[in-house]
Amino acid sequence: MQDYHDFLAEVLISEEQIAFRVAELGAQISRDYRDGNLVLVCILRGGVLFLTDLMRKIDVPMAVEFMAVSSYGAGKRESTGQARITLDLNIDIRDLDVLVVEDIIDSGFTLASVLEVLSTRKPKSLYICTLLDKAERREVEVPVRYSGFVIPNKFVFGYGLDIDEYYRNLPFIGVVDLAHYKPEA
Repeated sequence: MQDYHDFLAEVLISEEQIAFRVAELGAQISRDYRDGNLVLVCILRGGVLFLTDLMRKIDVPMAVEFMAVSSYGAGKRESTGQARITLDLNIDIRDLDVLVVEDIIDSGFTLASVLEVLSTRKPKSLYICTLLDKAERREVEVPVRYSGFVIPNKFVFGYGLDIDEYYRNLPFIGVVDLAHYKPEA
């Protein structure tokens, strides 16, 4: 695999900025759900790093669940808008406070599909917590209650976000210089 330094255009959000903002979000969620019955639903795979750091900053009891949703396909750089659930929840969310934890929202199509499915299961509340929000790309409105960072329309990677399934482990959010990125054949 190519060294990320070869195609890193800039560090958009540093490890320190992420840690600070995740702590702020955890404190806010703890206050807002003090009397709730909270379930964090992590959208795999990109949301895992964000979820693990976030849940350590939340000091109210919570359950954790996972969903996997496919909307990009191998080698794609933008969502197709066609969301397919490939892993579903293991618990009944009826009358629970559900907070969907996502790494990034751009067009909103994928999360709108997920929320449509989850809302049929009659949760008490249903909101989104996203690390990154590409608000200028939004085509479908979704109820983002917690947003880590609003970012410009740039191709980003790191801290859970991948390029062709690699580089999720980086502790920062970087911008890809596509002129220098060489996909594996």
